[in-house]
Amino acid sequence: MSTSQTVSERIKAFNSQLLPNIVQRKYQLMAEDPFRFYRGTNHLFYEDLKASNPLPSSPSVWLCGDLHLENFGSYKGDNRQVYFDLSDFDEGILGPSLWEITRMVTSIFVGFDTLQISPNLTEKCAAKFLKKYADVLASAKARYIELATSTGLIKELLEKVSARKDEKWLRKRIKEDGSGNFKFKELEYKQFPVDNQELKEALIHHMSNLTLYKNEKLTNFSVLDVCFRIAGTGSLGVKRYLFLLQTKEDYWLLDMKETKPSSLKSYIEVQQPSWSSEGERVISIEYRMQDVPEALLTTTVFKGNSYKIQEMQPTEDKIDFHQVKDDFDHLFKLIENMAMLTASAQLRSTGRQGSAIADELIAFGKIDTWQEPVLSYSRAYARQVKNDYQRYLEDYKNGFFHNPNT
Repeated sequence: MSTSQTVSERIKAFNSQLLPNIVQRKYQLMAEDPFRFYRGTNHLFYEDLKASNPLPSSPSVWLCGDLHLENFGSYKGDNRQVYFDLSDFDEGILGPSLWEITRMVTSIFVGFDTLQISPNLTEKCAAKFLKKYADVLASAKARYIELATSTGLIKELLEKVSARKDEKWLRKRIKEDGSGNFKFKELEYKQFPVDNQELKEALIHHMSNLTLYKNEKLTNFSVLDVCFRIAGTGSLGVKRYLFLLQTKEDYWLLDMKETKPSSLKSYIEVQQPSWSSEGERVISIEYRMQDVPEALLTTTVFKGNSYKIQEMQPTEDKIDFHQVKDDFDHLFKLIENMAMLTASAQLRSTGRQGSAIADELIAFGKIDTWQEPVLSYSRAYARQVKNDYQRYLEDYKNGFFHNPNT
């Protein structure tokens, strides 16, 4: 941990290269509650974890790099089926498995406290996550969740998103321009126009010349419009665009999001592969860790910056934990499923460019000496997050993060 900078100074320095007007929205969201603050400060977590070095050694595996309660969700795979799985790989990297697990368990302590779930139940859920994770590793069997195999709240989520009508969902985001053509609506905190005409034309030209695949090559499409997109918390401030495409049969929304180096890179000692771009790193790790990759997943380079491209879908959604905070059985099952998916993602990606082989993960799952250190650190760091949040909130209210140009 840096001793010469305050928490707020560390946050401001980390975000200094992001788009100033968008990062103001990130600061605003981080001020909502400790869990939103935790989601937006992945860099603080790993800087502090590296400095304190509290964990026993663990196998090197592929990490999504920012695992927490909100980074599991539904999506449509490239086989057009709907799945529930890990859903964000921007921080993906090769590193110690317990770094990912500790990030997740800390999110249980922080998130459940924010939801006012009892400390006793929180402790049980955190321990349950670790036990289920270990059991799945020891079984050596990677599993997945689709609609047919889902239960409880995940089943309800997948049924809900599967029933959404594409046209109704699309109409919330686009409108006719008066001449029979469609363009994006301006939606506060979600999407707004690209006012720079030169940039807009360059973006449309770039997308029009990309090769896209939906099971097979997607041909004869035209790009009708592009806008800036705002979504998430941790990645707010990177360049992100939403494209409206039209084919002979239908319309598509494609998300093009700038990919930055993983914020874990400075703290990981494991040798990393050589990637052609940050976008290649992100989608390669996503392909390895998910059972079925997301639809229309690819990368590109625009004006010297690396981007990840994927289809934006009506089937994308997250679990609303407010629905189950008083339903212990559903909560336990949900945490168990998240643990199963985490272990499965690590098993699925074994033996690739330096990651541990399955036998190492099986052996690691069969011991439990690492579980108490993870619980102890996660419990203590959750208290630190609350303290850091209070200092951040005070500085935020006092204008420390205000940008006079917005």
